[in-house]
Amino acid sequence: MSTMLNDPRLITTESGSGGVLGGLRRRLANADLGTLPIILGLVVIWAIFQMANANFLSPVNLTNLLLQNVSMGTMSVGIILVLLLGDIDLSVGAVSGLSAAVMAVLNVKSGMPGPLAVLAGLGVGLAIGVLQGVWITKLRVPPFIVTLAGFLGWQGALLFVLGGTGTVNLRDKFIVGLTSTFWLPPVGWIVGGLFIVIYGGVALWGRQQRLAAGLSAPSRQVIAVQLVLVAAGILGVIAVLNADRGLPAALVLFIGLIIVFDLLTRRTAFGRHVYAVGGNAEAARRASIPVDRIRIAVFALCSTLAAAGGILGGSRLLAVNQSSGSGDLLLNAIAAAVIGGTSLFGGRGSVWAALLGVLVIGSISNGMDLLALESPIKYMITGLVLLLAVTLDALTRRRRQAVGR
Repeated sequence: MSTMLNDPRLITTESGSGGVLGGLRRRLANADLGTLPIILGLVVIWAIFQMANANFLSPVNLTNLLLQNVSMGTMSVGIILVLLLGDIDLSVGAVSGLSAAVMAVLNVKSGMPGPLAVLAGLGVGLAIGVLQGVWITKLRVPPFIVTLAGFLGWQGALLFVLGGTGTVNLRDKFIVGLTSTFWLPPVGWIVGGLFIVIYGGVALWGRQQRLAAGLSAPSRQVIAVQLVLVAAGILGVIAVLNADRGLPAALVLFIGLIIVFDLLTRRTAFGRHVYAVGGNAEAARRASIPVDRIRIAVFALCSTLAAAGGILGGSRLLAVNQSSGSGDLLLNAIAAAVIGGTSLFGGRGSVWAALLGVLVIGSISNGMDLLALESPIKYMITGLVLLLAVTLDALTRRRRQAVGR
């Protein structure tokens, strides 16, 4: 949310004028509306489904909607990192299933404690990401080919790990508790308050950093308005969740991952290097940026997050089977990243796109399930939404290039 609201192109700055309306006019002129169309689209989607089914915006359904998509959202965070490089990873679905299978087999069949089994599953994802990243950078094989081979190979490894049983049921309290733990209302309010304090602190810290570097920065009044909006949103979500079972621990974990990787990409040298490589790899190399190491690290992070998504998915379903990580999971995770505003051309996007994109994809799927619509219709509408998002991205890129000339 900090990236969505704390955009210097939309705010009054210490060194400039025009304010919010001026910034918005400039962005309209450049066909650059950021996340505004996505947010408006999400509002329209929710309004349509609420009119069609009064249960759509109920606390129970909204809680289920969020929990259903935490796994995909975690995977989408990793995909966003790869897309920022201008690359693609088609293996994340298979990696998520394989990592979950390794965790399940070690825990159920070998008796390994839940926390250690989870770490082992994450380790498998990390190792796969490093292997694929090295293969791509050192052997100069296109990421599409390497990860497509991974999509096939790791799916086979999943079947091998599961063996003849095909399904491993999960009963470990730690593993199951990852997605079945709900915090009581007082804890939810405390966590919400902490997120608000963190947002305010990061916004003020970022302002001081920009001013110290001689850059434009949001005024204190603008930060105050942003903080009020963020606080209202967070407290509203907490109120809705508390009206059902309470704040899900899995949702806190997901939002925490987004915050960590948002800070990593926007506030560290590593993040700046990722954007630089995605914008122009050759220029980044000439600027002495270790392009190969950056790419290996990003693919390693992507596969590790895919493993985390697979583990969360297994925890929620209480089982890992031969279909784990398959189906439309990969395509939906990529679609969520693109619909959320991450460019397929590299160098532009935000980790918060995972949350926005997942809400759009998840809302469409959840709403159609409530209306009992058939799968073909769901696929066609999801594909149309993805096509519109990519088209908007392409048009925005073309307009920027025209303005730049």
